[in-house]
Amino acid sequence: MIKAYKNPPKNQWESLAKRATNQEQDITATVMQIFNAVKTEGDTALKKYTQKLDGVAITQFKIEEEQLAQARVSSALYKAMKLAATNIERFHSYQKIQRDPIETTPGVNCWLKDVPIEKIGLYIPGGTAPLFSTVLMLGIPARIAGCSEIIVCTPPQSDGQVDPAILVACRLVGVKSLYTVGGAQAIAAMTFGTASIPQVYKILGPGNQYVTRAKELATQFGMAIDMPAGPSELLVIADDASIPKYIAADLLSQAEHGSDSQVVLLSDNEKILIEVNKELALQITSLSRSEIALNALNNSFSVLFSSIAECINWSNYYAPEHLILAVKKADTHALNVINAGSVFLGNYSPESAGDYASGTNHTLPTSGFAKNQSGVNLSSFTKQISFQEIKPDGLNNIGPAIEQMAMAEGLDAHMNAVRIRLKDLANV
Repeated sequence: MIKAYKNPPKNQWESLAKRATNQEQDITATVMQIFNAVKTEGDTALKKYTQKLDGVAITQFKIEEEQLAQARVSSALYKAMKLAATNIERFHSYQKIQRDPIETTPGVNCWLKDVPIEKIGLYIPGGTAPLFSTVLMLGIPARIAGCSEIIVCTPPQSDGQVDPAILVACRLVGVKSLYTVGGAQAIAAMTFGTASIPQVYKILGPGNQYVTRAKELATQFGMAIDMPAGPSELLVIADDASIPKYIAADLLSQAEHGSDSQVVLLSDNEKILIEVNKELALQITSLSRSEIALNALNNSFSVLFSSIAECINWSNYYAPEHLILAVKKADTHALNVINAGSVFLGNYSPESAGDYASGTNHTLPTSGFAKNQSGVNLSSFTKQISFQEIKPDGLNNIGPAIEQMAMAEGLDAHMNAVRIRLKDLANV
């Protein structure tokens, strides 16, 4: 089902770790065209691109509060969403940090203050799988952080409506500003603002390659983003203690996200790789999104290494969005993981748990960005402001050092700002 490699030498790791990219057209040029149109034409451009790309004629982008209030899902789904919301709230509330001032030198007190970003824009994919769970993952920490304005943009369904589960999730989170617009045009709208959609200070949320590129381009216009979250990824490391049918199920759970998703299996046991391939062939036939999953498997592969330690080394090089350690002593091996978005330990920690209800966030770095970026967490919705209070004895303690350093850099005014104070203190 997936390509297999055996003990690839390190000089082949780079080519093996490359993600699939869209070769059909110049994504950047297309997205920039959309940005320019939205910047100059506003809502007119949004309507044009929604008609062109989604096949829907939209006359009003904002979802009225009455429509939010009337949205319904099954009682079983609502109960599941409530459980997930509770766990997400617990995990992100636990991330709050209480910082007391620190006296760096007698008379010099410094501290940090976490301040919520006032205007947050959340992008919620609609497409083939409306990700109402992402509303919970982004909206709950935004609320906990204290963001005063939270807006959501999501693509319309073919009938022009928003999936009821997304509406219910918005209601659970407390989001009241929801707009029916998707794709790169939604990112452009939140970047520049239009007559209907307000400009925000930071945009968060996953999406396809066009949304990802749009978020990257938005930074050129002064917009902050969470990360370039692109096609989904999963890497599984397995040994003889793993259960092949579980691994196959996990690989398919990510492969069904999209044809451009990628899943990878590493092991020190060739028998495990063979058994997982058999399970993939069995399980994929029963999936409603089997064609999508099959396309993703064509971008995917397995690798046989000589040891689990070497599997960990390659995983750190690849830096997966999701990593499952289905191995003996998973907690010990986890100590050596340095590049991954989110890690799942043991045979009973499916990646789906992180996608929905364990409490951790599922908006994670892809395409190797886990080497230098974190997934969404509470700090994604805040900024930190530093404070300092310097008392007279504190200035006496650090003032001479400031003078020396300012003088060495040739910044006389910096030096003088301290010197005139020290002279006054000396005369007290």
